[in-house]
Amino acid sequence: MPSYTVTVATGSQWFAGTDDYVYVTLVGTEKCSEKTLLDKPLYNDFERGAVDSYDINVTEDLGDIELVKIEKRKYWMQDDWYCKYITVKTPAGDYIEFPCFRWVTDDKEIILRDGRARLPQNDKTRVAKQHRRKELELRQKVYRWREWHPGFPMSIDANTHKELPRDIQFDSEKGIDFVLNYSKAIENLYVNRFMHMFQSSWNDFADFERIFVRISNTISEYVMQHWQEDFMFGYQFLNGCNPVMMQKSTKIPDNFPVTSAMVESCLERDLTLEEEVKAGNIYIADYAIMEGISPNSTDPCTLQYLAAPICMLYKNVQNKILPIAIQLGQTPGEDNPIFLPTDDKYDWLLAKIWVRSSDFHVHQTVTHLLRTHLISEVFGIAMFRQLPAVHPAFKLLLPHIRFTIAINTKAREQLICECGLFDKANGTGGGGHVELVQKSMKTFTYKSLCFPEAIKARGLESEEELPYYYYRDDGLRVWKAVQSFVTDIVSIYYSSDETVQDDEEIQAFVKDLCSFPKTGWLKMTSLPDRGRSCWHLGAVWALSQFQENELFLGMYPDEHFTEKPAKAAMEKFRKKLTEITSFIKSRNEGKKLPYYYLSPDRIPNSVAV
Repeated sequence: MPSYTVTVATGSQWFAGTDDYVYVTLVGTEKCSEKTLLDKPLYNDFERGAVDSYDINVTEDLGDIELVKIEKRKYWMQDDWYCKYITVKTPAGDYIEFPCFRWVTDDKEIILRDGRARLPQNDKTRVAKQHRRKELELRQKVYRWREWHPGFPMSIDANTHKELPRDIQFDSEKGIDFVLNYSKAIENLYVNRFMHMFQSSWNDFADFERIFVRISNTISEYVMQHWQEDFMFGYQFLNGCNPVMMQKSTKIPDNFPVTSAMVESCLERDLTLEEEVKAGNIYIADYAIMEGISPNSTDPCTLQYLAAPICMLYKNVQNKILPIAIQLGQTPGEDNPIFLPTDDKYDWLLAKIWVRSSDFHVHQTVTHLLRTHLISEVFGIAMFRQLPAVHPAFKLLLPHIRFTIAINTKAREQLICECGLFDKANGTGGGGHVELVQKSMKTFTYKSLCFPEAIKARGLESEEELPYYYYRDDGLRVWKAVQSFVTDIVSIYYSSDETVQDDEEIQAFVKDLCSFPKTGWLKMTSLPDRGRSCWHLGAVWALSQFQENELFLGMYPDEHFTEKPAKAAMEKFRKKLTEITSFIKSRNEGKKLPYYYLSPDRIPNSVAV
């Protein structure tokens, strides 16, 4: 009597095991096996992290095994089970891998195909085509589009994290509760005593710095010592948290009437301002997107303000980037002066603080929230809706949207919703952050997501003209490594442009992606009050921590690809990333301001924090 050996691997995450009954059916080209209960006498099957094997006897040959059907039935109470993979050893001694990496919930069944990636045009049998179609029909019922707010990118149709499909929920909600993380951050940073001191101002900058005492590392200490200096202000445009605002100037903006006489004392080459522009030494950071954004008015006892500044930066003879002129609004005039380094010390310092404030809002809402979280979610939903698990693009993309939809849903639930934590902490809370996303979407382009194109569009591609721009240099290294890896994978499955055109699923994926929408300040009271300062610090601290068991670029513990060429491409990718990591580590040695943010060993595989 022919016998097949079925090996089942259970996940190692929390609550992955189950006490429910698990049945398996082997579907071959000739016959199907009987539905078989996988159960060993006096043994606790399907424990967390277990790999269990079972023999299935059949009366006749099943032919080539096409599918494996898993069914789970309740034993005592519903008990979800995470199945990593199933392997089948045939009577001839061949091994067939069936990747799963999914939760089996309720009394449901899952039908798996073997791990070889296939394009839709490669499937010829009725069973294979039917499985592909049914998988997508089910997914499209579960993964539905919704417009969370007019003018926003489309998002998942779920109000809370618990409403999400089980496969894309966090393994545990413990690590992604924003309120809990804020509270932990506040406690860990020892700023509890300031937490409820809203409307209570700081006396001076030194007093304000007291809330940063618990953040201690080489970079933070150096920044704390030098943050008021112009060179540090300029350096942050290159390698700070939002190094995407500065662009080379080809002319002085019409609404920023800086004259050569104003900045003459800052220019070091005996050239006029216009000549410095032509020589490529003048840069502009323009926060026009902040113009007209509503400041937070959720607290009637506290007036909050926003600025839409323009900052002129100068590359001096030492190749340092220095600020030489700041205008805090977009419309020039007597009530909107241009501030200069030659002004009173605190006037100039506060002008820089207002620029940094605007930079923070743009970073948090546009660079971070919109251009990483929300845009990644669109790709993730389209992937689930249009690409079956057997498609190579699904296998390629899946690790890179891990938990992205979950973290975004949690953010809409607690962070950016009405009366959420954004309203407590941010000057754009109470609706301003929504306006900022809507405004950004009106000029959003796909090309702007392509790293080399984005750098070139700002005129900053030359390492010779602008050295020490580590964000650009490291980013391009990682971009090229990723591009090479993706090219290797795509080339395995697509032999020509015609193959892409004939792939109806990838065409539907791109079409679904088109679900985007058609779419008097300078006082010491410029500082936030003590309570909001602590909320700010807690927010930034909590949102900058890695997740537990974080997976970094190149880590693929779930083996969705089973073919040797794809595995070889992954190994080549990891090797290149290791080389980049070593280069960055070597370059950073001995630096007072090391730059490691784009080191591959610190780049998470997906947007999940």
